[in-house]
Amino acid sequence: MLLTVDVGNTNTVLGIFEGANLTQSWRVKTDPRNTADELWLQYEALVSEYDLTGLAICSTVPATLRELRRMIADYFEDVPTTIVEPGIKTGVPLLVDNPKEIGADRIVNTLAAHTLFGGPAIVVDFGTSTNFDVVSPTGEFLGGALAPGIEISVEALAARAAQLRKVELVLPKSVIGKNTVEALQSGTIYGFAGQVDGLVNRISEELALSYSDTPTVVATGGLAPLILGVSETIDEHEPDLTLIGLRLIHERNQ
Repeated sequence: MLLTVDVGNTNTVLGIFEGANLTQSWRVKTDPRNTADELWLQYEALVSEYDLTGLAICSTVPATLRELRRMIADYFEDVPTTIVEPGIKTGVPLLVDNPKEIGADRIVNTLAAHTLFGGPAIVVDFGTSTNFDVVSPTGEFLGGALAPGIEISVEALAARAAQLRKVELVLPKSVIGKNTVEALQSGTIYGFAGQVDGLVNRISEELALSYSDTPTVVATGGLAPLILGVSETIDEHEPDLTLIGLRLIHERNQ
């Protein structure tokens, strides 16, 4: 069985694949202070019952990736491991100014989106930041846009505004909030949906200059369900997109 690990700035998502089927997944907090031994204790508690035949990792947190390398050397030395980094075969050409700047998760999402939905495509990944990744009809990564994420925007507002506070992010009864809580919920959820739709429409207009097909818009990430019912441009929701991409890249390299 293959263990896939997607290390994000806020959360780490782990998944177990049996062949092409994702049989189990977990979401845990990312803590860059965790040592290799602490990571092992956490992972062992989750995956000890599985007979692992492979390990695939992508990380946007350098400190955690460093400790993961140590953990692999100490506890997974006999397990074939793929870490998404320069030199790994991904099958994704990076048509950008500096390919080394592109986060591993964006490359993984590009491969998974093109494999599942074809191209052109726009992947909207709702995480610590909201990433818009643009995929060509042949699976190339064309670039995209990065915006502050939903949760950190709410936290920043609560921290900087004396009379505002963090609220539960659920859809309010109406766009016009009748109290502070509803007003914050409306501004956050409808506001970010408007941001998504606005950027997707502008990206689609640029893509139309080069490609005749309309892009498929794919949502993923832990906060995607907040926007799914509100956005007018999202076509598909694949919560496990990054884990699927990790499986595909591992298969290419083993």
